[in-house]
Amino acid sequence: MNRLKEIVLAVSLTAVLYSCKKEDVPAPGGNNDVIAPPAPFGFYVVGYFPSYRNLATVPDVKFRMCNVINYAFATVSSTGSLSIANPTHLTDVRNKAKANGCRVFISISGAAADFKSMASSPAARTFFTNQAMNLVRTYALDGVDVDWEFPRTDDGTDQTYTLLMKQLSDSCHLGRKYYLTAAITAGKYAGAVRDAISSELWLGNYVDWFNIMSYDDFSTTVPYKHHCDYALATTSLNYWIGTRGMPGTKAVLGIAGYGRPSGITQTNTVLSYSDILSRGGNPLSDSAVVTNGGFTNYTIYYNGTFTVKRKAMLARQAANGIMLWEKSQDSHDNTSLLKAVCDTIGRTY
Repeated sequence: MNRLKEIVLAVSLTAVLYSCKKEDVPAPGGNNDVIAPPAPFGFYVVGYFPSYRNLATVPDVKFRMCNVINYAFATVSSTGSLSIANPTHLTDVRNKAKANGCRVFISISGAAADFKSMASSPAARTFFTNQAMNLVRTYALDGVDVDWEFPRTDDGTDQTYTLLMKQLSDSCHLGRKYYLTAAITAGKYAGAVRDAISSELWLGNYVDWFNIMSYDDFSTTVPYKHHCDYALATTSLNYWIGTRGMPGTKAVLGIAGYGRPSGITQTNTVLSYSDILSRGGNPLSDSAVVTNGGFTNYTIYYNGTFTVKRKAMLARQAANGIMLWEKSQDSHDNTSLLKAVCDTIGRTY
């Protein structure tokens, strides 16, 4: 509890520091626009929606539970071009999300090698930025989410990642029009990946918030290891907010809509939360014994509604949002993880 109070204090102090940064900067060209972040809109509830999921299986109420939908993904090439596997699907998801009060972002992913190649070239960074902004405008979206997994300090991509995000930020923030977010590591393990995220991105107000992927801490050789327990959530916020000084207003805690086993292969053993319940899992528990894909009676670790409510309360107290990967993996009744989040934070749907 003392540690949580320290985090809240750090949030307040850091907010003072970054509030004087990227505000009302004149835009290039001498026009009357400014380059500054759009207005925040409260506690963020972010749900990723992949291009390969069936939109018809997710009811409208599950969109009303979110205020941001990240469409996953636009895929980056080594030259900075972007492609969407199913453009019509993006349009359909956007329409359903907008009809239910959500903002819609395009999430950009791809191979780490392609991100590295693109970001190393000023010309390719500019091409990438233009491509991203064209997508946002063409599909009438509200922002961009960058899911580069992962820039590193040992190959120079930490520096080119920062340059890329700053350039993209200036385009998104021109006229305070579009949001820019980033998916980042949970922050548990020190090293090249964790240290690649520069504090300049929050101190300079370049990124509006960070979706902290506080999950996938698994092992194929060590049994009884939970990939997304409550302890990992506290570790993530303690590190990014308490140690690194990220403002709590820019920290969004990620939760998983799926489970993983431990000590065995992850191939054909990972199940969505709704699949786990269909195999007898308890929505109030964080583990179950299941059978799937030729594997019999193995233990799978996930988050039920009790733990998700605890995480939502933690995020409400110390951060400013919850992110779910991903929406279609949730159940669509009273056992829903998104429902547990909304009921905890008092969001109506």
